[in-house]
Amino acid sequence: MRGGRGPRGNSAGIGTGGVLGVGNMNDWQRKSPLDWETYVNKLVKVVAVEKHEYEGWVLTVDPVSATIVLATFPENEKGSLSFIMGHAVQEVEILREGDSDMQERLARILEPQESHAYSPEELEERRKALKSWLETNHIPVSEQGEQGRTLNVAGVLSIEPPYGPEQCSSANEIILARVQGLLHGYLQQHPPC
Repeated sequence: MRGGRGPRGNSAGIGTGGVLGVGNMNDWQRKSPLDWETYVNKLVKVVAVEKHEYEGWVLTVDPVSATIVLATFPENEKGSLSFIMGHAVQEVEILREGDSDMQERLARILEPQESHAYSPEELEERRKALKSWLETNHIPVSEQGEQGRTLNVAGVLSIEPPYGPEQCSSANEIILARVQGLLHGYLQQHPPC
């Protein structure tokens, strides 16, 4: 704990090295996003409260909560993620720098399972088919943006190429969830080419 004594008299009897009080930030939480960025793509050992230790590759650090996202690669698996809450972090030690292969592997963790590059013709076909399906189901839809590539649903939701549930965006969470649900059903009936 930094800074010496607490409030006058320290009636709780907790000296330095004691439990941090509510509202106090640890050294990890005091770091800036630029400091945290120096840990990204590096193999680290994290010591957390109650002497829990975690080892993995830093995928990212949440700038609000200081939560560390660690990736590990068990044999024959794509990778798994662990989240260590910022308030629980006591120490972070860099064990190894990540090479370009590891950086690519970390970037692939967050890719959708079915990463597929669509040709402009396939995207056009998907857009037309989805627009037609929405209109058939009496859902108001219009085309917007560059060459009409963005579908706008009822003026409150946008669907970008390649026109799946993940490409939906809306400030209205209820509409977003409903349209994403509709798109999941649509894609089960009409699988991508």
